Amino acid sequence: MPPIDTLYTSTLGAFEAAHAGFVQVALAVSAFLFVIGALGVFIRRNVITVMMCIELMLNAVNLAFIAFSRAHGTIDGQILVFFVFTVAAAEAAVGLAIVIALQRHREDLDVDSFNLLKG
Repeated sequence: MPPIDTLYTSTLGAFEAAHAGFVQVALAVSAFLFVIGALGVFIRRNVITVMMCIELMLNAVNLAFIAFSRAHGTIDGQILVFFVFTVAAAEAAVGLAIVIALQRHREDLDVDSFNLLKG
């Protein structure tokens, strides 16, 4: 049986290799989700769909924060994710309140037809 030091370093090396693979996969998935969200914001015209795409983009950023946090071995990214979730919840609440208020005056939820907030 090999000494404990050899087992520990070989196990640690395998963990670091799998760890680096996770970060790359997580960043690729994060970029993919962010691109889908950005395309949804630019292509779709329904307000609720646009808000869902913005939430998808925020979740993609959260995934990137978690991946970088895990890569550096700190919890800083996880703390940032907590704040992003808080901002996303507030954005969803205020955004839906604005959508409901605007929908009372109009029958559709088309982004191009809303010009009430122009100054």
